Order: sequence, then structure tokens, then C-alpha cells
Amino acid sequence: MYKIGDKIVYPMHGAGIIEKIEDKTILGENRKYYILKIPFGDMKIMIPVDKSDEIGVRDVISSDEVKKVLNVLGAPSTVMSSNWNRRYRENMEKLKTGSVKEVAEVVRNLLRTEREKHLSTGEKKMLTNACQILKSEIILATNLEPSEADKLICSAV
Repeated sequence: MYKIGDKIVYPMHGAGIIEKIEDKTILGENRKYYILKIPFGDMKIMIPVDKSDEIGVRDVISSDEVKKVLNVLGAPSTVMSSNWNRRYRENMEKLKTGSVKEVAEVVRNLLRTEREKHLSTGEKKMLTNACQILKSEIILATNLEPSEADKLICSAV
């Protein structure tokens, strides 16, 4: 079980710091929840403590592992389907894993695709979401400001 102050990653939403652990009754069911504060914006997320392993909650990467993420961002793009619908589904599966490496691959591939041609509306939204997920983890791993994390990601791709 995590404690207040721990830095964790919630797949599909990003990294944050546990602000509180609260008992809440939702739909007649009483459970403990982690209250997760994302490092930019004003978003807070409630994660059921008893489902955190099943959901894929994990620790934030170390500052040393950020270098590996930057290497993934700088690596050659993976071959993606030319069909945007299939590409979208493949990228969504990568994001659902919660793996920082998989998220970095999605960011890298979509940023490069965007530079070459226009992305569909769905892929633009996915790119924005993937960038926020990656940025939140880099911020918590390195203590960078959000704008510095943006620059780090963009310069690595």
C-alpha cells in the first residue's frame, strides 16, 4: 500500500503525488481511495486502494530512467499502420499498459507523424493525452517545471 506523499503513475492519466487517503462511500460501497494530485493543471484523481494493483498503478520512474525514456524518444519510429483507425487502436493499447516506454513510443511516433502529415482529430487528442502522461512522470522524476519538461520531450524526438 502506498502512503501520503508517494509519487505514483495511474495508467491513462499520468503521474501524481498521493495527497490523501480517504474513506468514501460511492454507490453504497465504502472504500479507501488514494487522492492523486497531478503536477500541473488542477486535476485530482480518486483511485480505489484495493484495485490499484489490478488497475496497474506503479511507482514513478527514477531520474536515471528518464535518460532511457529520452533514448526511446530519439530512437527510430516503429512501423505503424497507414490506416489511422488501426494505428489509433495500436497506440491506445500501448497507452493502456501504463509503461513509460510504451507511452514514449506513442509520443515519438505521433509527433513525427504530425510533422510529416496531419493527424486525425482522434490522434491529435491521443498525442495531447500521451504527452501529458509522459510529462507528468518526467516532472515528478526530475523536479523540472512543466515548460522545461515540454522542451525536454520535444528536443528528444
